[in-house]
Order: sequence, then structure tokens, then C-alpha cells
Amino acid sequence: MELFLGVDGGGTKTSFAVADRSGNIKGAHTGTGSSYKQLGVDKAVNVLYENAIICLDKAGVGLSDLSGVCFGLPCYGENAQGDSALSSALKERFPKTPAVFVNDAEIGWAGSFAMQPGVSIAVGTGSIAFGKDSSGKSARCGGWHEFFSDEGSCYWLGRRTMELFTKQADGRARKNHLYRIIREAFSLEEDFAFIDIMESDYLPYRDKVASMQIYLEQASLLGDTGAGELYVQAAGELAGIVSGIAEQLDLAKPFPVSYSGGLFKAGALIMDPFSKKVSALGGAIQKPLLAPVHGALLLALSESSGGEAPPDDTIRRLARYMQQEGA
Repeated sequence: MELFLGVDGGGTKTSFAVADRSGNIKGAHTGTGSSYKQLGVDKAVNVLYENAIICLDKAGVGLSDLSGVCFGLPCYGENAQGDSALSSALKERFPKTPAVFVNDAEIGWAGSFAMQPGVSIAVGTGSIAFGKDSSGKSARCGGWHEFFSDEGSCYWLGRRTMELFTKQADGRARKNHLYRIIREAFSLEEDFAFIDIMESDYLPYRDKVASMQIYLEQASLLGDTGAGELYVQAAGELAGIVSGIAEQLDLAKPFPVSYSGGLFKAGALIMDPFSKKVSALGGAIQKPLLAPVHGALLLALSESSGGEAPPDDTIRRLARYMQQEGA
């Protein structure tokens, strides 16, 4: 039996799945973040290898049973030296397994559309989009760097959550639900204690900054209009990223737009304004067919078949698994 490993890397978490050529999932696992920009190459490789072994153990198989692996990794394709160091180190850990290395945005697209034309945006700790048209031309947009890009992401919103708290605290904005929520969450006896907590425990860690978005969601659901407006702003930034892909490709309108990533767990807060802005661009929101980790499996399968897209039966089996798991 031929088995394949798909890996969906991220700044906060990494997903793994083992499947046969027919799309039957044999094992799945979720581990910690695996960005080599955050962890360094050696630690990122250790995270990827150790969690892959856990996934293989769950499937009851070993490395020698794999016929292919696809790593969808954050930051891949942005630095030739870093890409080379990362891929070389991973090949040493998977010495006999044909490996495909792509940016994690590409596996998001592969999963969302089962490798068919469209634009897929991944919005978790960061934000990035990838798309392909019917000619096979591909494009990427966004995701340059957390300091000057990643617009609309959880990290971007986390920073603005901090900013809105300070404005509500010192009178630049009306005190609302976010002010109370953060005061309680951090047990603040006085507002300026927030500075030291953020500088010491949050600002050095990208994933912890991104986690501040949860408080924004809570405040928005309670009716904090300032918090809700930040989701509208985020939707505008994300629609701009989609537009950047559409400008680079030849996509007939209405072109399909799909999505993945933790921010969309906020539901209507982000989806409603995002859908409206995408529609205004000539796009149409489409629920992803498969999860990004399944997109990695499809790319591994395609590579082993000389570039041919996996058959519909394989995609249907993966889709059924995703539905059963509630992904």
C-alpha cells in the first residue's frame, strides 16, 4: 500500500495527516508551530520530524512506508538560503521519501479547490493568499512580514486589540466591553500595568500577540462597536490581498475565493464584511472543499503521479473525512 504524508505548517500549530492513494486517512495529528523564522531551522525541523513520527505511529506505520510527503511551510519561498537549509535538513530526516516543499499558502489553495483554479486566502497568525488560473499560472499576495504586512491577520488584530484597549482606557475612545474584558483577563488593578504585561509576556511572541484577537471577538459579540469595526477593517485588508491575486491572474468573474485559518473561527464577525468586499471585487466566496493539510496530501499524490491531479474519488473520500471530523 502506498502511503503519503501531508504537513500543514503554521506559526501557531502544525497539522499532519497520513493517507493512502485512494484518500483514506490512516492517521492525523496536530502539533505546535513550525515556522523556522520563529524557531530557527534546527528546532523547526525537530518539531516537524517528531510530530510526523507521532502521526505515523497513530497510523500504525513508519517512515519506510511512505511513498511521498508534502511540507506546506510558513515563510517557504521567501529566502533562498533559509529554504535550502530547511529542505536539506528535512531530507536528512526523511532520506528515502520523495518530498515536495511549498509555502503553506499553496496547500491552502490545493485543499480549498482540490487543485482547481481559484484564490485561497489563509488567515491565522499571519495572512497570505495564493491562486491559480486555468492556464496554470500562479500568484501569491500578502504575507511579507509581520512588521509591515500580514494585514487583517490575528497578529494584526491582536496589535489593534491592544491599541483599542489603551484608547478606551485613557479616554480617546468610549470605555466599552473590551476595556472591562481585558481588565478582568489580566487582573489589572490599574490600567498602566498593561504595559509591562504586554512587553514582558506578549510582544516577544508572535502567537501570543495573535491570541489577543480572542478578547476582541468577545467584546464584538457583546456589542462593542469599536471592536466590531476592527473586523470590518480587517475584512477590507483581506479583500485587498484577494484583489492582488486577481490582478495577477486571468480569472473569469465571478472568480471563486476560498479561505482557511483561525481568524475565520470568528464567524460572521469577519465573514460577513469579507464576503461583501469580495463580491464587490467580482469574486464569490466558496467554502473550502478540503483542509490545508489535505491539500498537502493532494500535492504529494500529484507529485508521485507526474503532476496529474488526484482522481475525484480520492477527493470525495478526503472530503467525507473532513466532514466527519468537523474540520
